[in-house]
Amino acid sequence: MKKYILSLIIALIAIMPTSFAQVVDSHGHVVDTTAIYNDRADSLNAAVFVSRQSGNYLSKVKDIRTEVISAAGLCKMACCNLAESFENSASVTVGYSDAVTGARQIRLLGLSGTYTQMLDETRPVMRGLSAPFGLSYVPGQWLESIQIAKGSSSVINGVECMTGQINMEHRKPTDEKPLFLNAAVMSDTKMDFNIASSLQMGYKWSTVILGHVSGNIASHDMNGDGLLDDPKMLQFNLANRWLYMADNGVQVRFGVRALQDSRLGGQILHDADGNKVLFDKDNFILSTLEAKGKVNAWGSDILNRSINGYLKVGVPLNESNSQNLAVIADYSYQNMDSYFGATKYLAGQHSSYLNLLYQNEINESHKFTLGLNGTYDIYDEDFLRQVWLINVNESGWNGRTNLANVGLFGEYTFKAGDKFSSIVGLRGDWFYGQGFKVSPRVTLKYMPIEEIVIRANGGRGLRYSTPLVDNIGVFSTGKEFVGSYGDHILEDAWTFGGNLTYYLPFGASSNTYLSIDYFRTQFAQQMVVDYEHYVNQIHFYALNGNRSFTDNFQLDFSVDPIERFNITATFRYTNAKIELDGRGLVEKPMTSRFKGVLNLQYATRLSKWIFDFTASLNGSSRVYDFMEHLNEDGTSTTEVKDGVARLYKNGRTPIYPMLYAQVTRRFKGWDVYVGAENLTNFRQKQVLIGQVGEDGLVNPRMASFDASCIWGPLMGIKAHVGFRFTLWKK
Repeated sequence: MKKYILSLIIALIAIMPTSFAQVVDSHGHVVDTTAIYNDRADSLNAAVFVSRQSGNYLSKVKDIRTEVISAAGLCKMACCNLAESFENSASVTVGYSDAVTGARQIRLLGLSGTYTQMLDETRPVMRGLSAPFGLSYVPGQWLESIQIAKGSSSVINGVECMTGQINMEHRKPTDEKPLFLNAAVMSDTKMDFNIASSLQMGYKWSTVILGHVSGNIASHDMNGDGLLDDPKMLQFNLANRWLYMADNGVQVRFGVRALQDSRLGGQILHDADGNKVLFDKDNFILSTLEAKGKVNAWGSDILNRSINGYLKVGVPLNESNSQNLAVIADYSYQNMDSYFGATKYLAGQHSSYLNLLYQNEINESHKFTLGLNGTYDIYDEDFLRQVWLINVNESGWNGRTNLANVGLFGEYTFKAGDKFSSIVGLRGDWFYGQGFKVSPRVTLKYMPIEEIVIRANGGRGLRYSTPLVDNIGVFSTGKEFVGSYGDHILEDAWTFGGNLTYYLPFGASSNTYLSIDYFRTQFAQQMVVDYEHYVNQIHFYALNGNRSFTDNFQLDFSVDPIERFNITATFRYTNAKIELDGRGLVEKPMTSRFKGVLNLQYATRLSKWIFDFTASLNGSSRVYDFMEHLNEDGTSTTEVKDGVARLYKNGRTPIYPMLYAQVTRRFKGWDVYVGAENLTNFRQKQVLIGQVGEDGLVNPRMASFDASCIWGPLMGIKAHVGFRFTLWKK
């Protein structure tokens, strides 16, 4: 397979046109004809502009409500990967899926990140097997910016957008930085190293090489529950991106990326000689305590490997670049070998994506786009579920699944000067095994005066569910899987919302605004993962006419009271409900009601010193009903114990704060930074749930075991120190 992929890439390079150059707009910027809806100039000027923006800001020019995390924002904290890039954002909440694997998941509009379309420069990514750990596979220092668009977006990039889109802009081949280095080390011994090197080979060719190595080799069990707080891991990540520009205006962008990530989590036990023993799937012995002097540790052993190749070709059809043809193709192979105790999940995914576009800008007021795109996924799965102290095969399968959709779409854009714009799009998609579906989407933007921007958008999103990998935390339980956990139903949701932004006439810059938005997501069909149907079971079933909806309100305020001092405050409130079988309409469990974020940044003259401080207040969430019986001493009783308080009063998690701080000293070409995360040292109590053995630890081989009920941080205070080096062209 690897040889085939390499041969394909070499063949693509070999057939490239031989005469290329730039297409330049009226402002002298290079036009990106391979991503015609990217709204950026691929030039040094654009990169410099982005770096000078505040860390997080709302885009004034975008038709859809879009929050931008700039290059400066990505430097506010250690920001080792994409999951750690959203600490300054209340729009996106990031948490752990479980206490074993280290997998991180986002929430946008109060819903799981599986309903958010992740894009890599307009190419859909983090789908299927790559989703559980995908946030950890994007180094923050590889990125130029992150754009968070709420609600239904354009029909151009596919049909899977439900709650919004997160688009990642990587460092460009045309970057005027021949070399960039970043290295950081955490107090928990986690290390992170990044390198980026761009090269311009004459007028036509340019390339950028991106490298990343990170690892965590130490074992930490700060809460004394016998389980690693963070898995031991080692990741290698390498990418190479190319740009080729022709004299006739054609642009070709292509690249490859390879990744390997291994992680070992679970119990830290000791053998008869007192030596530490970690989980080893190859020497797993199904016994209660000891065998031949070795303790039978429980844990997870996960190996992820992937390779990706993409091609983007943009062809201007006239000198003014008002008409374009574009082709975007992407192929990836993801392999996941994972073991959770005696349970194994071995899977491979071939994923192909093709998008054909024609754009015609008739004049400044009228533009339309027509296109055809589709996705094709092949899943090879080998699943065997075993959790008990005795060898009981609960479930399993071995086979291949094909998922595909092909869609025709059209989109019309109307602009009436700077005051009003509208985008109306319609898709018709054929889904394998599901038939034909129509997805309309509408976006409106109105500026009655220059200081006020009003936006509204709505539309339909559709996606195939992959129940097990979408909910990777279920493997970190001893509970029986019941229902349609092997099915791939077509989830169906409508999202509507709007935004009002008022740019205020005070402050030391034009970046003073007050913004309020509201979005509602209503599911017509959804895969439900029900922890509350029956004790010691997890039920998977389709919504089947029951209700599931989420209302999301958010208020944003930003001001520079004095020069070089920025204050940003955000508050988000979420009302999420779902109708569970046998329980009626209830508040969605493990979904926080609110989050508030305050960020302060001050820079001295010439930005020699930069001070960043972020405080967040995380609201409570309803816990699963079986968690209501947990006591602070780790026991579980239906009746209140004398002298022992309930762990979750009123069946809700506590409200808790998080504090982050960082100081950066800039020299010529060098940045040195030091900071800390979780300064309050807050950690979730009783991470593990289940029957306690004679050793005082929760037994992971019992049906009651659950390490997936995570709502708060698992690690306490962590300090970090690092440096950035930039070599600029003279």
